[in-house]
Amino acid sequence: MDKCKKYTRGYFMPPVVDLSWAKREYVDKAPIWCSVDLRDGNQALIIPMSLDEKVGFFKFLVKLGFKEIEIGFPAASETEYAFTRKLIEENLIPDDVTIQVLTQSREHIIKKTFEALRGAKQAVVHLYNSTSVAQREQVFRKSKEEVIDIALFGANLLKKYANEYEGNFKFEYSPESFTGTEIDFALEICNKVLDVWQPTANNKVIINLPVTVSMSMPHVYASQIAYMSQNLKYRENVIVSLHPHNDRGCAVADSEMGLLAGADRIEGTLFGNGERTGNADIVTIALNMFSHGIDPNLDFSDMPAIVELYERMTRMKVYARQPYSGQLVFAAFSGSHQDAIAKGMKWREEGERRYWSVPYLPIDPKDIGRQYDGDVIRINSQSGKGGIGYLLEQKYGFVLPAKMREHFGYVVKSVSDHLHKELMPEEIYEIFNKEYVNIENPINILDYHFVKTDGFAVMARISVNGKEQEISGHGNGRLDAVSNAIKENLHISYSDLTYTEHALDQGSTSRAVAYISLKGEKGKVVWGAGIDHDIITASVKALLSAINKVKLDSGI
Repeated sequence: MDKCKKYTRGYFMPPVVDLSWAKREYVDKAPIWCSVDLRDGNQALIIPMSLDEKVGFFKFLVKLGFKEIEIGFPAASETEYAFTRKLIEENLIPDDVTIQVLTQSREHIIKKTFEALRGAKQAVVHLYNSTSVAQREQVFRKSKEEVIDIALFGANLLKKYANEYEGNFKFEYSPESFTGTEIDFALEICNKVLDVWQPTANNKVIINLPVTVSMSMPHVYASQIAYMSQNLKYRENVIVSLHPHNDRGCAVADSEMGLLAGADRIEGTLFGNGERTGNADIVTIALNMFSHGIDPNLDFSDMPAIVELYERMTRMKVYARQPYSGQLVFAAFSGSHQDAIAKGMKWREEGERRYWSVPYLPIDPKDIGRQYDGDVIRINSQSGKGGIGYLLEQKYGFVLPAKMREHFGYVVKSVSDHLHKELMPEEIYEIFNKEYVNIENPINILDYHFVKTDGFAVMARISVNGKEQEISGHGNGRLDAVSNAIKENLHISYSDLTYTEHALDQGSTSRAVAYISLKGEKGKVVWGAGIDHDIITASVKALLSAINKVKLDSGI
């Protein structure tokens, strides 16, 4: 692979590498979140949102709990400008929410930006210019001093127009392409911008250090952030912000390590939408914190609804394996995984458990609006008896005996393998009913009554292949009496009868279910189940179901 030799590492390590941040175990508090879905995310859409869609998405972000939302580049298009004015003039921005807009360091663009923001209760004006070696040499063909002049020109204009226009304005500066910029130059230009703005405790400034193009491993980016954080002027009045892109698939890791290294704020999008490979996925970062017991201060408690609205508004799709939000991220098809999850759930039911620790499930799916039966245990030809049994129990109330659960597992896997498809819970329930429950052919019991003797005697009217006849028998119990009557009168041979039962529902009209296994003459075990409001009738139906399986199975 000689082609790789044309690539070089285009990033710059700081002159002093401080890795003390790496000793921190986890991010212990939520950062300031800034959604850039309506600017960075929107400009990456094949069909950008309409004005009405942008308003709807803004309200959606507010509902999720975002307090800072970058709404666009108002000098870039009439839609962006009109959207900004609509939010302000129609009082659609809650008092505790700050809007943010982007601007280049050009006077007519800055002027139009402030015109769009006129009357804003709280707004961040986000100034940027490119600082990397590649941008300086290839795009702008300017020296470091000339690039600094561009930044300072814009910084001074922001101060000028903020004083001239009605509104409450704060400032943000991004050395765009920070990751390809010499670290001391990035520090120099940021500090010179800070000297212009003179941040105070009551008027803090945001310094945003973007991964405009991802170039390094996450620990390198975090080392850069640590160096910047430790050497920025006015640090106590500066909010260090991160805006990672996902070119190397590291945007979440860059964000988390950057926060450990001293950053205060994250700019990102829902599900990582953005140009090229996208931005930092705020859903993943926030729920990673959630899984460590840290409140992210964002509400993702109804993930299915969030995904639905996002997909409808953006015309993008959330990948089925996207962390936390994808349709299949909690799904277990593997038999061993299903068995472990089912046992973990059972363990939780057996006593009060303070902490969540179910195998294969990093968080409780219900905490983000997912359901165990439809989202966690999914059935196909790879599934096992544990998962299939768990699904039947959770959704329909059947607690199968262990051996029956194993038998039914093979039945379901065979059906799935034959159809070459995943089976839905209702399909599994239908298979269970067809295979075991209340089987009345060729033998059906039409009526019966018991007499108490030294055990129980039974008189029954039955139908065999449609022909009715009377039978009788005696046994230690009612079910034993019915079993003996069938054996003696119909000359059917079986042994090793096992029996279990339980209530299927709750309340005065609850049904009972009984499970019975029999061993035929050739040693093959069959299972039957019976359901009825009366437990004795359920037991008799289960017995007949199993006996009919004996009759129908030529291998016994």
